[in-house]
Amino acid sequence: MSQMDVFDVVVVGGGPAGATAAHELAQRGRSVLLLDRDGRIKPCGGAIPPRAIKDFAIPDHMLVARATSARMVAPSDMQVDMPVGNGYVGMVDREHFDEWLRERAEQVGAERRTGTFECITRDDQPGAIVHYFAGEQRNKSDPAAVRARVVIGADGARSAVARQEIKGAEKMKFVFAYHEIIKAPQGEMTDYDPQRCDVYYQGKMSPDFYSWIFPHGDTMSVGTGTMQKGFSLRGSVAQLREATGLSKVETIRREGAPIPLKPLKRWDNGRDVVLAGDAAGVVAPASGEGIYYAMAGGQLAADAAEGLCATGNVKSLATARRRFMKDHGRVFMVLGIMQYFWYSSDKRREKFVKICQDPDVQRLTWEAYMNKKLVKAQPKAHVKIFFKDMAHLLGFATT
Repeated sequence: MSQMDVFDVVVVGGGPAGATAAHELAQRGRSVLLLDRDGRIKPCGGAIPPRAIKDFAIPDHMLVARATSARMVAPSDMQVDMPVGNGYVGMVDREHFDEWLRERAEQVGAERRTGTFECITRDDQPGAIVHYFAGEQRNKSDPAAVRARVVIGADGARSAVARQEIKGAEKMKFVFAYHEIIKAPQGEMTDYDPQRCDVYYQGKMSPDFYSWIFPHGDTMSVGTGTMQKGFSLRGSVAQLREATGLSKVETIRREGAPIPLKPLKRWDNGRDVVLAGDAAGVVAPASGEGIYYAMAGGQLAADAAEGLCATGNVKSLATARRRFMKDHGRVFMVLGIMQYFWYSSDKRREKFVKICQDPDVQRLTWEAYMNKKLVKAQPKAHVKIFFKDMAHLLGFATT
């Protein structure tokens, strides 16, 4: 045991949250190990708002597309276009984007290893011992081990780190998501727009969430999600591809994974572990957006780990969740209520898409999404939206 490598921080998971945390800590001079499984690609529409591009210095070459509008499709097939305005939503391909983030962390000093987390143990020496199976070692009986002052668990929605170290993590609820990356059509689909994200609010495609077609430059993401066990995600995507003329387009890869839609009540163990990204539950309800929140959470986890390393005060770990919820808790609450109510039936989805026709709804929605905060400066617009919303809820609205 005395021969094992020692790090200030071991980050388990190399997605946007883990790679961002590793990058932040390595930049500050901390010794960091970034441990990630080989070949893992999360199913994801790939949308990132301007704030993410700015806050995390994402270069233009990582954007495979720039979406300037969204199209909402109701159960009746009614369509509502929502132009972004003067800006755009960046689109990334997670296969390449995540690897670029990991490489960026490595360039500033983080050490990368490929492996599968096994468990955390402790002895009479300071820090936690992280056991993992390196590379092709998964079937062997003797895992590798390193010691760390702090462990950041960024290993996804069913985080093994969280289940071992954080009380209540095993109770996390998920939307199960599945998508297919396909080649972008070349003339065979006249309705395709490489600068538009299509969102389908139809119970036949998803009984309690939504389905999507997002542009990725030379490719596209076609996917769906649901909390309903037994619902055929592959069947839903096949149905969507058939309905939109994409059934014969070449499929490049298929991916599925659980996606959490509610932050855990606790992200740290009060000792030496803090969570980030999907492991902490920071995917936005209703929209399923996770990249920006994962990176923001990774940055906050890095700050918390730095605080513990610098001061020895374990209370530093709790600052990650506290700061995140201060910045984004209200947005998550509003989106959670919206998903619970509007996604519950096709009748309500139809009304929800109609509400999206309102210019004030569109403007405030995009401003909140692009800047990652609720807009407070337009009280008249909010009042107008409130009464329109109530009219639809009560069945008074006819348009």
